[in-house]
Amino acid sequence: MTVTRFAPSPTGYLHVGNLRTALFNYLIARKAGGQFILRLDDTDPERSKQEYADAIMADLEWLGLTWDRVERQSARLDRYQAAADELRAKGRFYECFETPTELDLKRKKQLNMGKPPVYDRAALSLSEAEKDKLRAEREGYWRFLLDQERIEWTDGILGPISIDAASVSDPVLIRADGQVLYTLASVVDDVEMGVTDIVRGSDHVTNTATQIQIIRALGSEPPAFAHHSLLTGPQGEGLSKRLGTLSLRDLRAKGIAKEALLSLMARLGSSQPVELKMSLDEIAEGFDLSQFGAAPTKFDAEDLVPLTQRVNQSMPFEAVKDRIAALGVPDDMAERFWNVASQNITYLDDLEGWWKICRDGAEPVIDPEDKDFVATAVGLLPEPPFTETTWKEWTEAVKTATGRKGKGLFMPLRKALTGQAQGPEMADLMPLLQKVRAKD
Repeated sequence: MTVTRFAPSPTGYLHVGNLRTALFNYLIARKAGGQFILRLDDTDPERSKQEYADAIMADLEWLGLTWDRVERQSARLDRYQAAADELRAKGRFYECFETPTELDLKRKKQLNMGKPPVYDRAALSLSEAEKDKLRAEREGYWRFLLDQERIEWTDGILGPISIDAASVSDPVLIRADGQVLYTLASVVDDVEMGVTDIVRGSDHVTNTATQIQIIRALGSEPPAFAHHSLLTGPQGEGLSKRLGTLSLRDLRAKGIAKEALLSLMARLGSSQPVELKMSLDEIAEGFDLSQFGAAPTKFDAEDLVPLTQRVNQSMPFEAVKDRIAALGVPDDMAERFWNVASQNITYLDDLEGWWKICRDGAEPVIDPEDKDFVATAVGLLPEPPFTETTWKEWTEAVKTATGRKGKGLFMPLRKALTGQAQGPEMADLMPLLQKVRAKD
């Protein structure tokens, strides 16, 4: 059975980069009829917060990315210690004592000598007496001993990958304060939870190489890996400084439709065109991991706006009935109001502005050259309530009285009644107008 996972750290809010990872893993599982695990990487007790865990789950639920079960790494610390003990017994785990300052000096020396800044494994040559002496001064931390050979796999997006383990530092798996780091915890979880497929960002490629060796050292075979490209801004700039403004909760608060977000993210960076889909089943049907490329992928949040507009304008009345009622629109006008206003909104929040125009009237916009014309026209306008024929009858009367026609007739009247140069068909809008401020 196909098993995938999304493993965010509850140290902040989800952003668009996280969403790609979550969505890809979700779609792979759902398309195969498998399982999708939400795994909270909360082994850092200082930075992990329940409020972020709650927010992550709320964002995923909003998007419809439902999980089969939730796992918390903080509840599995005993499993990581057991794995560490196994690696020690196999001679693949060794204790180190260098401080960050000492390691930094070593890296600088290597770079000055034209060598790659790879850990020199000095800790392996320490005697037990030397270790005891260092333990009296400081806490030790633990590294995994890599076999210095080529690590190879066929990536689901990047194709054949080959990394020389000799060019990579032995990864630190347990810090001096005892905290188990991501590399070990993730491996143990993937093995014990039966994860078969992992999709994550291309910044994890080297990490994947070391994890493959750790998995095999623990007696298991690695899952299928795929590494998607990283997102950039529309001009190719890094998103790192902007991700706070691209959190899912902020996009949701702005009114971005989830269907727009999911449709864009399911195709962005692939050879397939972006197509608006109204359900995850539709998105899953057309999802093909092999269509994605390795090049950095440009993301522009503005691309979500026209997609959101299409989503909102296609909604049936029943889907927005409660929202319209909350605006105070009378029940006998609600469906007519939606039918008239819906094609003139981008966000659902835009409905409020149209209802205010209908209920309270709009501040008239009158160009100086139209002042006398509008005054004449308004004098010919009957009092509300208006009917479906009011606009036609009124404009005919104004045309007869002033001689104006075409745009010179209709545009000044629209702006006088609605305060806007664009909007619904006036014949349809008139029966909804309860007040005309230009008559005041």
